[in-house]
Amino acid sequence: MGKERSDEEDKIDFKGGNVHVITSKENWDQKIAEANKDGKIVVANFSAAWCGPCRVIAPVYAEMSQTYPQFMFLTVDVDELMDFSSSWDIRATPTFFFLKNGQQVDKLVGANKPELEKKMAALADGA
Repeated sequence: MGKERSDEEDKIDFKGGNVHVITSKENWDQKIAEANKDGKIVVANFSAAWCGPCRVIAPVYAEMSQTYPQFMFLTVDVDELMDFSSSWDIRATPTFFFLKNGQQVDKLVGANKPELEKKMAALADGA
Protein backbone atom coordinates (compact mmCIF):
# COMPACT_ATOMS: atom_id res chain seq x y z
CA MET A 1 0.00 0.00 0.00
CA GLY A 2 2.89 2.36 0.70
CA LYS A 3 3.98 1.96 -2.94
CA GLU A 4 0.74 3.51 -4.20
CA ARG A 5 1.31 6.58 -2.07
CA SER A 6 4.85 7.08 -3.33
CA ASP A 7 3.59 6.83 -6.93
CA GLU A 8 1.15 9.62 -6.18
CA GLU A 9 3.91 11.71 -4.60
CA ASP A 10 5.98 11.33 -7.78
CA LYS A 11 3.24 12.86 -9.90
CA ILE A 12 3.33 16.60 -10.53
CA ASP A 13 0.73 18.40 -8.48
CA PHE A 14 -1.70 20.67 -10.36
CA LYS A 15 -4.01 21.18 -7.34
CA GLY A 16 -5.93 24.39 -7.11
CA GLY A 17 -6.19 24.74 -10.85
CA ASN A 18 -8.49 23.67 -13.60
CA VAL A 19 -5.98 21.36 -15.29
CA HIS A 20 -7.13 18.09 -16.86
CA VAL A 21 -4.56 15.29 -16.62
CA ILE A 22 -4.66 13.26 -19.84
CA THR A 23 -4.39 9.52 -19.27
CA SER A 24 -5.04 8.15 -22.77
CA LYS A 25 -5.31 9.10 -26.45
CA GLU A 26 -9.10 8.67 -26.16
CA ASN A 27 -9.15 11.03 -23.18
CA TRP A 28 -7.17 13.57 -25.26
CA ASP A 29 -9.55 13.26 -28.23
CA GLN A 30 -12.54 13.73 -25.93
CA LYS A 31 -11.10 16.92 -24.38
CA ILE A 32 -10.08 18.35 -27.76
CA ALA A 33 -13.60 17.69 -29.10
CA GLU A 34 -15.09 19.35 -26.01
CA ALA A 35 -12.83 22.40 -26.42
CA ASN A 36 -13.62 22.68 -30.14
CA LYS A 37 -17.36 22.48 -29.44
CA ASP A 38 -17.05 25.23 -26.81
CA GLY A 39 -14.72 27.32 -29.01
CA LYS A 40 -11.94 27.12 -26.40
CA ILE A 41 -8.23 27.34 -27.04
CA VAL A 42 -6.41 24.30 -25.67
CA VAL A 43 -3.16 24.72 -23.77
CA ALA A 44 -1.39 21.36 -23.62
CA ASN A 45 1.57 20.88 -21.28
CA PHE A 46 3.78 17.89 -22.11
CA SER A 47 5.86 17.24 -18.99
CA ALA A 48 7.50 14.52 -16.92
CA ALA A 49 7.51 13.72 -13.20
CA TRP A 50 11.33 13.62 -13.09
CA CYS A 51 11.69 17.02 -14.78
CA GLY A 52 12.66 19.77 -12.30
CA PRO A 53 11.53 22.71 -14.46
CA CYS A 54 8.17 20.94 -15.04
CA ARG A 55 7.62 20.83 -11.28
CA VAL A 56 8.55 24.51 -10.95
CA ILE A 57 6.13 25.66 -13.67
CA ALA A 58 3.24 23.36 -12.53
CA PRO A 59 1.81 25.76 -9.90
CA VAL A 60 2.10 28.63 -12.41
CA TYR A 61 0.24 26.55 -15.00
CA ALA A 62 -2.46 25.68 -12.43
CA GLU A 63 -2.79 29.36 -11.51
CA MET A 64 -3.11 30.33 -15.18
CA SER A 65 -5.94 27.80 -15.57
CA GLN A 66 -7.85 29.89 -13.00
CA THR A 67 -6.91 33.18 -14.66
CA TYR A 68 -7.94 32.05 -18.15
CA PRO A 69 -11.17 30.03 -17.80
CA GLN A 70 -11.80 30.58 -21.53
CA PHE A 71 -8.95 28.12 -22.26
CA MET A 72 -8.86 24.39 -21.63
CA PHE A 73 -5.68 23.34 -19.81
CA LEU A 74 -4.40 19.81 -20.39
CA THR A 75 -1.29 18.09 -19.15
CA VAL A 76 0.33 14.96 -20.57
CA ASP A 77 3.03 12.92 -18.82
CA VAL A 78 5.42 12.00 -21.64
CA ASP A 79 6.52 8.84 -19.82
CA GLU A 80 2.97 7.59 -19.31
CA LEU A 81 1.89 8.32 -22.89
CA MET A 82 5.14 7.76 -24.79
CA ASP A 83 3.68 6.89 -28.20
CA PHE A 84 1.23 9.76 -28.09
CA SER A 85 3.90 12.22 -26.94
CA SER A 86 6.33 11.11 -29.65
CA SER A 87 3.62 11.84 -32.24
CA TRP A 88 3.94 15.48 -31.09
CA ASP A 89 7.71 15.41 -31.55
CA ILE A 90 8.49 16.39 -27.96
CA ARG A 91 12.23 17.03 -27.68
CA ALA A 92 12.29 18.68 -24.24
CA THR A 93 10.02 19.00 -21.23
CA PRO A 94 8.04 20.95 -20.54
CA THR A 95 6.67 21.75 -24.00
CA PHE A 96 3.46 23.75 -24.25
CA PHE A 97 1.23 23.61 -27.31
CA PHE A 98 -1.57 26.07 -27.99
CA LEU A 99 -4.34 24.62 -30.14
CA LYS A 100 -7.38 26.22 -31.73
CA ASN A 101 -9.93 23.97 -33.44
CA GLY A 102 -7.47 21.11 -32.99
CA GLN A 103 -4.73 22.95 -34.91
CA GLN A 104 -1.48 24.19 -33.38
CA VAL A 105 -1.38 28.00 -33.26
CA ASP A 106 1.67 28.39 -31.02
CA LYS A 107 4.29 26.45 -29.06
CA LEU A 108 6.69 27.09 -26.20
CA VAL A 109 9.57 24.83 -25.19
CA GLY A 110 10.85 25.17 -21.64
CA ALA A 111 9.60 26.43 -18.28
CA ASN A 112 9.79 30.08 -19.31
CA LYS A 113 7.20 31.78 -17.09
CA PRO A 114 7.38 35.30 -18.65
CA GLU A 115 7.10 33.86 -22.17
CA LEU A 116 4.25 31.54 -21.17
CA GLU A 117 2.40 34.47 -19.58
CA LYS A 118 3.00 36.58 -22.69
CA LYS A 119 1.63 33.88 -25.02
CA MET A 120 -1.41 33.33 -22.77
CA ALA A 121 -2.20 37.04 -22.66
CA ALA A 122 -1.81 37.39 -26.45
CA LEU A 123 -4.12 34.42 -27.10
CA ALA A 124 -6.63 35.71 -24.55
CA ASP A 125 -6.72 39.06 -26.36
CA GLY A 126 -7.32 37.33 -29.67
CA ALA A 127 -9.77 34.73 -28.36
